[in-house]
This record gives sequence, C-alpha cells and structure tokens, in this order.
Amino acid sequence: EARLVESGGGLVQAGGSLRLSCVVSGFSLADYAIAWFRQVPGGDREGVSCIRRDGSIDYADSVKGRFTISTDSAKDTVFLQMDSLKPEDTAVYYCAADRGNYGLYPAYDHWGQGTQVTVSS
Repeated sequence: EARLVESGGGLVQAGGSLRLSCVVSGFSLADYAIAWFRQVPGGDREGVSCIRRDGSIDYADSVKGRFTISTDSAKDTVFLQMDSLKPEDTAVYYCAADRGNYGLYPAYDHWGQGTQVTVSS
C-alpha cells in the first residue's frame, strides 16, 4: 500500500525558508509521478510543483524562482525547498503520488496527511 508522510512545516517570517519532506513507502519513486499541493481553508487544492515520470518538472507561476522540488531515491523522500516565503504561501501542504501523469492537477490517487506552513508578515 502506498503511503506518504509529510514533515517540515511550521511558522516562519516572510522572506524566510522552509524545507518540506515527504517520505514514501509501498512504491518506488522511479515508477510514480510526484507532486506537492497546498490548500487553504475553504479553498481548492492548488498544484505547487510536480515531477512527472519522465523527470520533467513544473511549478505554479506563483512559486517559480522561489520553490524547488527534488527527490532522494535512496531515502525514498521528496523535498520541497521553499525560499523567499510570502504570507500568501500560508496553507496546508500535501504531497501526492500516482502512476499517471497529472502534472499540477489534483487527480492523484495517493496523498499524505499534510503539513501546515504559516508565513507571518
């Protein structure tokens, strides 16, 4: 059974950095597309970044140049490095995985429980 566990969220001042981690089990990162999403209360789940199965990477326009997605296959971990954080980045961040390629569209089959990121002004 595929399982994803996020960590690394917290409270940070605007302009600061956080690195989110997502440890996966039950499948190989080499066989799945991986993505990070975020959601605010009452809002839709928004795609932040993804790595498709062919290795191509996409970012939402709102985070380009500030966020970086990466993987460490040896540790079965996906990272989201978030720099120059803004108050509007405040949300619950989720990692997701799927054998299909959905890019930044939230149609993934497998999801973590989420980690809260709060950016103060």
